Amino acid sequence: MKHPTLAALMLLPLLVPAPSIAQPQTLSQTLPQTLPPGLTSARLLPGWTDDQGRRIAALELVLEPGWKTYWRSPGDSGIPPSFDWQGSDNLGDVTFHWPAPELIDSGGSLSFGFHDRLVLPFEVTPKQPDQPINLTATVEFGLCENICIPANLTLKAPPAADRPDPAIQAALDRRPIDSALRPSCRLDPIEDGMQIDVTLADAGGFKALAVEFPGRPEVWVSVPDAAFGPDGGLTASADLVPPEGAPFDLDPADLLFTLIGDQQVMQMQGCDPTG
Repeated sequence: MKHPTLAALMLLPLLVPAPSIAQPQTLSQTLPQTLPPGLTSARLLPGWTDDQGRRIAALELVLEPGWKTYWRSPGDSGIPPSFDWQGSDNLGDVTFHWPAPELIDSGGSLSFGFHDRLVLPFEVTPKQPDQPINLTATVEFGLCENICIPANLTLKAPPAADRPDPAIQAALDRRPIDSALRPSCRLDPIEDGMQIDVTLADAGGFKALAVEFPGRPEVWVSVPDAAFGPDGGLTASADLVPPEGAPFDLDPADLLFTLIGDQQVMQMQGCDPTG
């Protein structure tokens, strides 16, 4: 199992800054666009305002063939996207609604991400109800083919449309379904963190498992070594390593487990410890 210190060391030589992205670039649908390698377009989809006054919009990244970008929890290596909303107006809370990712194998290094196109919906609550929301975001994210490069783009959304966007709605439909199921789990200390072993009696129809620790995003979590049995059962093991590189107190109720299949994605909050 790869550990975060090793994953970080492995990733650092790959983060080769490209001169064309040394400074944030402001992109729009009307101005010429200068894009980092691997990206054919990047924009904020304007979205619409729902009946509760919230703005539903999305980040759209269109990738060149063979390139990928990353999910909220990238796994063994990768750069999750981050957003700086400076320059926006009337911005309250922002909630992201991530669509299901793909499991990507890059020369034996596993990650969760997207090929071809990412539409990442988000929901914005206005500070002042009944006033328009203007959206500007500086987005940092990773793009990888054989090497990974960090991208830094400043994007401004057009005004909201008067009807829902089918592309955003389709991405919303690919969100994980919440399940009341809870896998069984065992937590054990390792030299630089904690190891979790997970079992689930019925995981038929799925092909990958992601483990996340939403309350502590600084804790690196590996892509689990997962085995799906012929009876539909699942066994998996993952490492969770904090920046200090030592065992730590971990409440299994704080973990989020996402099962990923071709047609369905399901997430489970917490697990039942077995010992």
